[in-house]
Amino acid sequence: MAYFVKEIFYSLQGEGLQTGRAAVFCRFTGCNLWSGREEDRATAICKFCDTDFIGTNGQNGGKFHDAQSLAAKVAESWLPVGGKPQVICTGGEPLLQLDSSLVEAFHQVGFEIAIETNGTIKPPANIDWICVSPKANAPLILDSGDELKLIFPQIGVSPDLFKDLNFKYFFLQPMNDTQLNNNTQLALRYCLEHPQWRISLQTHKLLDIQ
Repeated sequence: MAYFVKEIFYSLQGEGLQTGRAAVFCRFTGCNLWSGREEDRATAICKFCDTDFIGTNGQNGGKFHDAQSLAAKVAESWLPVGGKPQVICTGGEPLLQLDSSLVEAFHQVGFEIAIETNGTIKPPANIDWICVSPKANAPLILDSGDELKLIFPQIGVSPDLFKDLNFKYFFLQPMNDTQLNNNTQLALRYCLEHPQWRISLQTHKLLDIQ
């Protein structure tokens, strides 16, 4: 199987429980909730995505003809000596491409595997960290994992819909639009009133890093 990757880069995780952890990000092309093209945003299921996942022209991006070649490129991007290497598979929607062969290849080069997914596709086995970010009007097929991160507020979706699912951690992340300050206050208030939930800020944007 060939893998189409927008970009591969080394940075710090900016969101959720593992905020601040060094990792290699592997951003796959494509998503099943939005084409990535602005002309399609108004009719997309997910209308608020702020990520460019079209094409393979990003840093270290390209078409990889097998799992081993992609795993090798990810391994080249791990810069430090020491520490437990982690690859964060993201997109777009990484589970359109991430399969058992690639999971095995990443593990063979010594990486823990994390995914950031919209939860509409079941993952292959043996992924080390699963973060699900549900979207309004999209089916939630993956209803268990390590953390659930809900972009908040979303019209038609309440955190109450997810509170009984089998996740270890529950996060509200303020929607980053023109109402960001107000959204942050809403998320803050909700977390104070519902302490099962924690607030997740996009610290990579605050730090101005990739």
